[in-house]
Amino acid sequence: MTAIEQAPAWTRLLNDNPLPWLLDDEAPAVKHLALLRLLDRTEGDTEVQLAAAQAMQRDPIASILAAQQPEGYWVKPGPGYAPKYRATVWQLIFLDQLGADRHDPRVRAACEYVLVHAQAESGGFAASGSKSEGKPPPSGVIHCLNGNLLRALLDFGYLNDERVQHAIDWQARSITGEGMEHYYASGTSGPGFGCAANEKLPCAWGAIKALLALARVPFEHREPHVRRAVRQGADFLLSRDPAAADYPMGWGNTRPNGSWFKLGFPSGYVADVLQNLEVLCELGFAGDLRLKPALDWVLSRQDRQGRWRNEYAYNGKTWIDFEKQGQPSRWVTLRACHVIKMAMEAGGDALPAGNQRGSAA
Repeated sequence: MTAIEQAPAWTRLLNDNPLPWLLDDEAPAVKHLALLRLLDRTEGDTEVQLAAAQAMQRDPIASILAAQQPEGYWVKPGPGYAPKYRATVWQLIFLDQLGADRHDPRVRAACEYVLVHAQAESGGFAASGSKSEGKPPPSGVIHCLNGNLLRALLDFGYLNDERVQHAIDWQARSITGEGMEHYYASGTSGPGFGCAANEKLPCAWGAIKALLALARVPFEHREPHVRRAVRQGADFLLSRDPAAADYPMGWGNTRPNGSWFKLGFPSGYVADVLQNLEVLCELGFAGDLRLKPALDWVLSRQDRQGRWRNEYAYNGKTWIDFEKQGQPSRWVTLRACHVIKMAMEAGGDALPAGNQRGSAA
């Protein structure tokens, strides 16, 4: 292909150029997003449109949508958190990560179902596995789920929906604490990413998911308190070395959860070092020197072909296995390449001074 005959500059940091592998026709969903994220094609590009259409007809998207009920839910009616990872909320999250077509009626039905059944009165999305048709209680709202679902809904075109605006407002205020004094009796136990699941300490996984959502709000649409939340969240993630991931740990833990260091796809509530880099780069910190140790660590994980393995694949837990556990992964490689590309476009200050191939250091 002409687009990859002259490899982009960022590929010189890799042991080999993975673009031909990412752009082959075996995995059209990967090809679709690689064209957009790595080659800067537009949604109107003919090759992008063809890959997107093929992705909707092939697994894993096809199997996920085949399991959907006509009403828009998966497994059982209600808020859709359980069972992991086959219930409703997870499918919307995964469909977003797979780049599913926002105009597909089944995707739209899933969005509407989640907005009606998973959103609490407070505006946030709640982790509830009940079969109740009523709204879940605010006590179940947590950063990780709200962030994942909010990002998906924004990607699927719901920015101007008042229900999504309510979720954005909840997300920002739950970070800064503004106007939320009455609320902190829930899973999100206080401002600054405090979480009951982390013994009420700030949860970095929740912060990453929350900021991934707010990163999808166009800057010109961010209210002042949303901008303050983004700044506060970025300060929190950069308060520690992202490569070490030694964020506050509850329940007597003294070492970071090992999942931080297992790069994987898809992504549920767990976050890894690479996802921390993804959100910080999206928020404009791609050139920040504090990212250098984590970028070095990510580069060190590639194989001789410039590919990364899927070390957290959710095999046996989803409607269909996306990839093989422990094997070279198009999805993880796409994620890693996108981060490296963003870091280089930011000036490359946080990347190695030399390169691993292509020219002398």
